[in-house]
Amino acid sequence: MKKDQDKPLRIAHIIGKWVGGGVEAVVMNYYRHIDHAKIQFDFICDSDSTNIPYDEIEKLGGKVILVSPYQHIISYLKELKVILKEGKYRIVHSHINALSVFPLYAAKKVGVPIRIAHSHSTTNKKEWKKNLLKQILRPFSKRYATDYICCSELAGRWLFGDKVYDNGEVYLLNNAIDLDKFAYDEDVRKAKRKELNISDDTLVIGHIGRFVAQKNHTFLIDIFNELHKENKNSLLLLAGQGPLIDEIKNKVNDLNLTESVKFLGQRNDVNELYQAFDVFLLPSLYEGLGMVAVEAQCAGNYCICSTEVPSIIKMTDSVEFLSLNDKTNLWVQKILNCNMIREDHSQEIKEIGYDIKTEAKLLEKKYFNYKSR
Repeated sequence: MKKDQDKPLRIAHIIGKWVGGGVEAVVMNYYRHIDHAKIQFDFICDSDSTNIPYDEIEKLGGKVILVSPYQHIISYLKELKVILKEGKYRIVHSHINALSVFPLYAAKKVGVPIRIAHSHSTTNKKEWKKNLLKQILRPFSKRYATDYICCSELAGRWLFGDKVYDNGEVYLLNNAIDLDKFAYDEDVRKAKRKELNISDDTLVIGHIGRFVAQKNHTFLIDIFNELHKENKNSLLLLAGQGPLIDEIKNKVNDLNLTESVKFLGQRNDVNELYQAFDVFLLPSLYEGLGMVAVEAQCAGNYCICSTEVPSIIKMTDSVEFLSLNDKTNLWVQKILNCNMIREDHSQEIKEIGYDIKTEAKLLEKKYFNYKSR
């Protein structure tokens, strides 16, 4: 039987609802690449989660622990206190942005010494109802946290404030990816296009993201509708799921685009899907970073993002930004005029600090620094 000092450091990660979004992808990327003999993650998720990879997590030595949804706040806090106390965690790492105040409160109550608030996102005035809760809770983001992490300067300043960020109190943890997995591969491109029955000369526009207001699928469909009028040999591929998917499908049907817009659902082959795209569109209302654009660049896609996506996402020359106030025809002209030559940008992205193999080692070191305090 292992002595306590020989056991891996177990960290409780507060995920909230695991629905196949970008935050979950970031956490899993890091979990896959840390040294599991030294560190293990326990994933605390709301019981109404829909896409938890139980088998992979358990195979890697982690645990999935379900709690009442945070909307049922009394039950949520009560269950969380029991879990954190019985687990004897030294570190709790919360990924639910402004809502982290609740699990970190529970963690403090049961004596967890290291309580990390991680900012993955920002906000946008078009989601005012959702923003209201964020804005109410944002001033409390530091109340129970001992340490702060963010995915970008914008996300860090938004949740923790300029003063804290400027004082160097927020650790910027890049949303790193497996560059080998996403690097451009001509053979994979041909195979995936063949699998999807796409001809070589078809212009393929791609998007990967949950069907939620933030991702702005309505505007994306408007852009493609205008593009398709200009180029009938064009196709839009949409990967993901979410509460607005039926609304978007109805819009596609109303525009008579059902043969040219493909809903691919939740996928385990997104790294290969990028290879099939020519242009990646990210017209988001807001993003903490926009990890999908990092992946798309690595895969050689030309990326056109809204100006609400942080400019730090531009890691190569194959990225442009347009305002959401610009008319759809301007977006269309950018697509039609962009450079379609595919290149492997993985080395450029690695040098900027987005190689998961390197960044995971830095996170390991950070956790042990926290523990030693």
